[in-house]
Amino acid sequence: MVFQSSSVCVVGSFSLDSIVVPGGDRFFHNLGGATVYTSFAVRTLEESVSVVSRVGRDFPETFFCRLREKGIDVSMVKRYPQELTTSFELCYNNDFSERVLKLVRKGCPIGFDDIPSDLRVKVVHVAPIADEISYDTMVYLKGCCDFLSFDPQGFLRRFDENGNVSLKLQVDNRVLGLVDVCKVSLDELFVLTGLSELNKAVQVVHDVGVKIVIVTMGAKGSLLFVDGACYSVPACQPSVVVDPTGAGDVFIGAFLAEYLKGEELLWCASVGSAAASMVVEGLGSTFFGEKQEILRRAAILYEKEFR
Repeated sequence: MVFQSSSVCVVGSFSLDSIVVPGGDRFFHNLGGATVYTSFAVRTLEESVSVVSRVGRDFPETFFCRLREKGIDVSMVKRYPQELTTSFELCYNNDFSERVLKLVRKGCPIGFDDIPSDLRVKVVHVAPIADEISYDTMVYLKGCCDFLSFDPQGFLRRFDENGNVSLKLQVDNRVLGLVDVCKVSLDELFVLTGLSELNKAVQVVHDVGVKIVIVTMGAKGSLLFVDGACYSVPACQPSVVVDPTGAGDVFIGAFLAEYLKGEELLWCASVGSAAASMVVEGLGSTFFGEKQEILRRAAILYEKEFR
């Protein structure tokens, strides 16, 4: 029997985040990682979602309970008692406008043995955070879905001996030939393509077969490239900015949820922007807002910008 309990399957590592806030206060073991933010966004928009990942003996059972309570299928997440879970430290400045990210511990890669042999879903979204997904694994995942989505953030990161994070100077960009949609920051786009001019870099991504390119730019909004056209999608204004972590991951989760409903792409992007504006109003992966408020903000943005 084919495994198809959800519309979206998110693949990537969870992270046990240690958050350091101004004043030196520290919150240990916050549930983090792109997988968390993306899957929560999909569920908030009421699409079904499952996760493929692997965790170690230190991953709290309470986190599994939290994910299940939100309706996220974690039956494909494997615990390895001999391993430890990927962990990051996030240190924020006084107004939370900037953070320093440091790798504390890198978990093991996600490989073929971690993916059910009968997995079949509409969309697979690949969201690595610490280079845990290889090109060969992505080739395998391509055969498990109708539509492959990719956030290359963790694919592009490198870490020094102290865990400090930077972007690789050279990457294996064969993965782009597998992908239908790519959500990427501006800096990541330039590293991924080796180019420094936006339109040329996006064209390179399109030329290898990527149908939809989303370039996120934080408070400046995002750019949607599709069918040779570029659309500027403003950022929805949050009521307060507490923590910008995960905004891009929430954007793509909400975008994919609406895309699966058959909505047109500018509406999908508007919902992505609205959902991103909600998550920044809380610290870490603690607040995702309500569907009604996300759609309300999206409708205001859509009517103003695209009608």
